[in-house]
Amino acid sequence: QVQLVESGGGLVQPGGSLRLSCAASTSINLMNHMGWHRQGPGKERELVAIITNGGSTNYADSVKGRFTISRDVAKNTVYLQMNSLKPEDTAVYYCNTRPLFTLREYWGQGTQVTVSS
Repeated sequence: QVQLVESGGGLVQPGGSLRLSCAASTSINLMNHMGWHRQGPGKERELVAIITNGGSTNYADSVKGRFTISRDVAKNTVYLQMNSLKPEDTAVYYCNTRPLFTLREYWGQGTQVTVSS
């Protein structure tokens, strides 16, 4: 079992910044990847950013240049730095992972991000 706990969401004005954190209950070095997904109102869940076990990153086109995913292996924590936020970034943001050599995915409970003036 892997537990993921997100934090850092909130209300921010357009153009503002937030940093989300995802703390894992086990070593993230044992994970195939760590990812951030989001689900906006009336929308399907979508991948926002991912960092692989080897440290490679990938982003949705809609957030490239504005969001940065990073990790602190010592703290078993992954971050999502979100800059230049737009109203369309409003969503519940979920942390996701899959342990190496397994097929089971784990999800956090989600954290709400609202971008509004």
